[in-house]
Amino acid sequence: MSWITNLQPDLILGGPILSLTPDILQHYQLKGLVLDVDDTLVPLRVAQASDEMRQWVEQIKPVASVWLVSNNLSQARISSIANSLNLPYMLGARKPSRRKLKKAAQAMNLPVEQVAMVGDRLFTDVLAGNRLGMFTILVEPMLDPGITNPSNPTRDFEVWVSQALGVPLTAVQHNFKKPDESRQTEI
Repeated sequence: MSWITNLQPDLILGGPILSLTPDILQHYQLKGLVLDVDDTLVPLRVAQASDEMRQWVEQIKPVASVWLVSNNLSQARISSIANSLNLPYMLGARKPSRRKLKKAAQAMNLPVEQVAMVGDRLFTDVLAGNRLGMFTILVEPMLDPGITNPSNPTRDFEVWVSQALGVPLTAVQHNFKKPDESRQTEI
């Protein structure tokens, strides 16, 4: 696999993880999620998951098994967030290493092809998931509402390098029609 292929997410939401719905997971036949933590679930400087995030996790759990896998080494931070969401976790993953992503998929008792790696970073989350053969989902970082002019120079650099290498990074629009609905819902 080439660098370009390894940096290309299977799905780019164009919004935060909260825009990932059970319908999308079912559409792609995903039964498990490995979630990055910092800037994917909570802003880097925030120590607790929001009520909105807890509600999102409760909507996802009936459809998919969920594990948190973070590069962060802070046991206090990651365990606090994981416990508030009632989710298992691993820290110190060293993504783009595949080792802990593989362990999470094994703990879910799922083949990696049915598990999505969801994160906000191309060179860690997407690269690790693609190297393992997972479905990869790129989301926009969660923003701290207390910061009026957020910047993410590392992520911006990764996007710039990826695009310079020819990786198309355009958000995907989905229209799902539920059997009991007469109108389509854009996701």
